[in-house]
Amino acid sequence: QVQLVESGGGLVQAGGSLRLSCAASGSIFSINVMRWHRQAPGKQRELVAGITSGGSTNYADSVKGRFTISRDNAKNTVYLQMNSLKPEDTARYYCAAVGVRYYWGQGTQVTVSS
Repeated sequence: QVQLVESGGGLVQAGGSLRLSCAASGSIFSINVMRWHRQAPGKQRELVAGITSGGSTNYADSVKGRFTISRDNAKNTVYLQMNSLKPEDTARYYCAAVGVRYYWGQGTQVTVSS
């Protein structure tokens, strides 16, 4: 089993920044990829960014150039640096770990005011 705990969400004005953190514990040796997803009210959950164990990254087109995913292996933590935030980035952000199965955190709310 893998446990994921997100933190760092909050309320920010458009153009501002936030950094989300996701701390992993448990059977972390089984994790190949870490991802951030988000889900806005009334919408499907979507992939925002991912990072492999080797450090390769990928991003949704909507966040390219504004968001950066990174990981600190010593701390078993993945980060999502979000800059130039827009009201349409408002959503609950979920950390996910891909191993023998898909593991989800509880999520952290990000609200961007215009």
